[in-house]
Amino acid sequence: IRSFYNGFRRGGHPMAMMLAVVGALSAFYSDSSNVNDPKEREISSRRMIAKVPTLAAMAYKYSIGQPFVYPDNDLNYCENFLNMCFSVPAQKYKINKTISNALDKIFILHADHEQNASTSTVRLAASSAVNPFASVSAGFSALWGPLHGGANEAVMEMFLDIKEPENAEKYILNKIKNKDLIIGFGHRVYKKGDSRVPTMTKYYYKTAEFYKNDKFPMISKI
Repeated sequence: IRSFYNGFRRGGHPMAMMLAVVGALSAFYSDSSNVNDPKEREISSRRMIAKVPTLAAMAYKYSIGQPFVYPDNDLNYCENFLNMCFSVPAQKYKINKTISNALDKIFILHADHEQNASTSTVRLAASSAVNPFASVSAGFSALWGPLHGGANEAVMEMFLDIKEPENAEKYILNKIKNKDLIIGFGHRVYKKGDSRVPTMTKYYYKTAEFYKNDKFPMISKI
């Protein structure tokens, strides 16, 4: 799998890499590909949960031209992911509990997201009895789109376009005037408000202090 990344173009989109390498796991774990066997399904699920953060961090590292960082068993799930994304050989990443705890809560809230596009895609692919790695790879394809998981990336790009807080109002008003789609406002399903927002907002305020005090400079490079 590590060698697999070398076939991608540097600067390629991490999601393109993810749907490829997760699907490629099917070629490595034939011992857990029988979806009719409950034990094998459980093994595949555990492998998926364990390996996707490592693969995602590797995709990010490869896309920016930095060396891979391997998992550290002394760190918890989110701490490990942050370390693999932001640690470099010349500077060890300092784990901040506020950041890792916020990421943990956000992961949980996103996991419990009912019957969305990517979940439906995974289940549709799985209905053919294909192995779980192939099903989840199909889900990554649906997740990538800007009207689903890719909306997060679109919001980040919007922030980069706005540049400074004082530019925000003018930027949004111009969007409204031109009848452009404004990513990050509202939800197609939750017409009266997304039930996840209050919890996420609580942790966003905590992590926002690191932008203000520049204690988390790596965030600017995501």
